[in-house]
Amino acid sequence: MRSSDRDDGPNSVIGRAMTVLACYGSGDQGLSLAELTRRSGLAKPTVHRLLVELATWRLVERSGRDWRLGMQLFELGQMVPRQRELRNAAMPFLNDLHQVTRGTVHLAILDGAELVYLEKLARIGSPDLPSRVGGRGPLHCTGVGKALLAYSSDSLVSAVVANGLRRRTPYTIVAPGILLKQLTDIRHCNIAYDREESTIGVTCVASPVLDNRGLAVAAISVSGSTTYLKGSQVEPAVQAAALGISRQLRTFAQQEVRSFSPAC
Repeated sequence: MRSSDRDDGPNSVIGRAMTVLACYGSGDQGLSLAELTRRSGLAKPTVHRLLVELATWRLVERSGRDWRLGMQLFELGQMVPRQRELRNAAMPFLNDLHQVTRGTVHLAILDGAELVYLEKLARIGSPDLPSRVGGRGPLHCTGVGKALLAYSSDSLVSAVVANGLRRRTPYTIVAPGILLKQLTDIRHCNIAYDREESTIGVTCVASPVLDNRGLAVAAISVSGSTTYLKGSQVEPAVQAAALGISRQLRTFAQQEVRSFSPAC
């Protein structure tokens, strides 16, 4: 085995392969060898060798002159326990919320200092939102992001503020003091709002899904046109759905504990 194969970090074989896979963005259907070389910063022969190896494991596949992500990545992603269990618990409540409110419904979790969307239910004719399943978003200016942040550690809140509250619309909250006040209010009522702060013309009402320690394991939201979505009307439904998911997750956890308990 070559010494380079034993190294840790981005210079290892796995590290270089992950560097290539991380080149893909949300809008990329496929990327050429030249573009992957440019984005990765690796030598062209190295990128080509990695792509051929990744293709044997169905992690990438050829599409004409381009390379695109393979089905094996999707299959592996569906087996992530945290995502699968949360989605199984949430889907009945999300479907009901979608039907009752007729808005776009999101389920999101925290990952580092960002959120990741696990589910999105939309209707034809609903506002065009940049969110997508598997996509990431900011915490400070989205409804689900604020709901997650309000029930996260003080260190994460400080890190988000220190990193800068980037303005996405003229209505984005960029003053740390105002954001901190909003987070306090969210903890009092379990409801978070995004009033055109991430997308012009769109209002979002969100609520956290809490574990038995009172920490957010996820957040759900309903989004719609600011003209038609009345927050006061959907608040009870959003809160009820979040509470139902929280209870279902605790039920799943109790069932798992009992299944591993020794027989008397």
